[in-house]
Amino acid sequence: MPYAITQTCCTDASCVAACPVNCIHPTPDEPDFGTTDMLYVDPRTCIDCGACADACPVDAVHPVDALRGPLEGYAAINAEFYVDRPSSRATGTGPVFHDWGPPTFDRAIPAGFPALDVAVVGTGPAGMYAVQDLLLHTNARVTLIDRLSVPGGLVRFGVAPDHPATKRIGETFARHHTHHRLRMRLGVEVGRDVTAAELAAEHDAVIYAVGASEARALGVPGEDLPGSLAATTVVGWYNGHPEIAPAAVDLSASRVVVVGTGNVALDVARILTADPADLAGTAIAAPALGLLRDTAVREVVLLGRRGPETAAYTRSELLALTRRHGVELVVDDEDPRTGRAIDSAAPGEHAALLQGVRRETVDWSAPPPEGSRRLVLRFHSAPVAVSGSDHVAGLRVTGRGGEVEIPAGLVVRAVGHRGTPLPGLPFDDATGVVPNQDGRVDGMPGTYVVGWIKRGSSGGIGANRTCAAETVRALLDDAVARRLPARPRRRIPLPLLSGRARGRRREPSGH
Repeated sequence: MPYAITQTCCTDASCVAACPVNCIHPTPDEPDFGTTDMLYVDPRTCIDCGACADACPVDAVHPVDALRGPLEGYAAINAEFYVDRPSSRATGTGPVFHDWGPPTFDRAIPAGFPALDVAVVGTGPAGMYAVQDLLLHTNARVTLIDRLSVPGGLVRFGVAPDHPATKRIGETFARHHTHHRLRMRLGVEVGRDVTAAELAAEHDAVIYAVGASEARALGVPGEDLPGSLAATTVVGWYNGHPEIAPAAVDLSASRVVVVGTGNVALDVARILTADPADLAGTAIAAPALGLLRDTAVREVVLLGRRGPETAAYTRSELLALTRRHGVELVVDDEDPRTGRAIDSAAPGEHAALLQGVRRETVDWSAPPPEGSRRLVLRFHSAPVAVSGSDHVAGLRVTGRGGEVEIPAGLVVRAVGHRGTPLPGLPFDDATGVVPNQDGRVDGMPGTYVVGWIKRGSSGGIGANRTCAAETVRALLDDAVARRLPARPRRRIPLPLLSGRARGRRREPSGH
């Protein structure tokens, strides 16, 4: 019985390296790696050894005959990926698509090379993949720095609490926190407690993995009103982010509008409509769970500017949404293009998953229906203005016959993120990243970037593995080629936990 990869796949390709018959694709050296929603097991060549399941850091790989409930459909999803791909067995080339050579690691340094002192700023996935490379494959000494008083970054504060398997990758990263060649410095912020120049003087190289923390704005009137929030605020609220107030999200209205159709938008919509009893055993923050138990929210509207065929969420997350119990899923079919796109979608396309979902032309002048909570998908509709005087009262959007007012007490924008300038580093305001070449910061030898601050806010957790590999490779190449600048050695007192970082909390705003 073959194995199948399911919805929590993080695409870090640990399973690819473990598979003895190369039946998991796309691999990191294939063009579509990083562009597919997940990785897939070829049921025609899988030999049922279980190596992929053992290697998976997020418990996403299971035997097909063990798939139950919401996971049952993933056997077909894995098989569909290979429909137009020839079986290597059929072509007589053996059980693999490509030559399978011995494992190699191209980020090593020569034996006897002096140990490097490297600082890594940021304890999220991008930073920790870089740390992992350095600790496991070099003799480098690493100083790991984070502005928060707890490590984890995106894994800890960005993954929905009802995705415990995805959060489990944090346990893999955490085992490096006590490595004998690593020192951790929490509550230390670059630009406040230490400067970039001081870090550069103290270390042979510095890697910045600070992510993209600024939520993109809608650019419409009224989005600064109370009750208009960035998705980062809502996600931080239900994950217990130390900078988000426990009462940051007001759930006193019956309807919420979430602008965006990516996975973060789906996460927010799913948590706001979940049965609190189902969340009680998860990692959700206790204050958020308390508010959800008393919530007035009965309907969440997901608003997409374009059609269902171009929605940004992954197929696996949408599939899970269609199989929820106790929450009605509805497609607003006011615009006929929505129904046409769903009806014409081929098997395997995102929109095809909506073919069995109920459609209706929603009357927005009426309150949400009584009874079970529901989630409404509205496509081909763009925000025009957030309405209200001293608090959000609704969202005005485009419609088939003109503008439409959707009454709502909370508007959440989930339309992407961008990086913010870091004191002492160059910054490209147009792209929201630190200008770099393969991770090397422009004009600053010995300074590197990794993750979203390097490439922009694209790709999930696993995408940072190959991104970090490229950056670490550049760093080690520079070290061996003697391109790292000489450092005037001096010790900098980096506090274990900055006093200014303790108890610091950011109140939510419209930005």
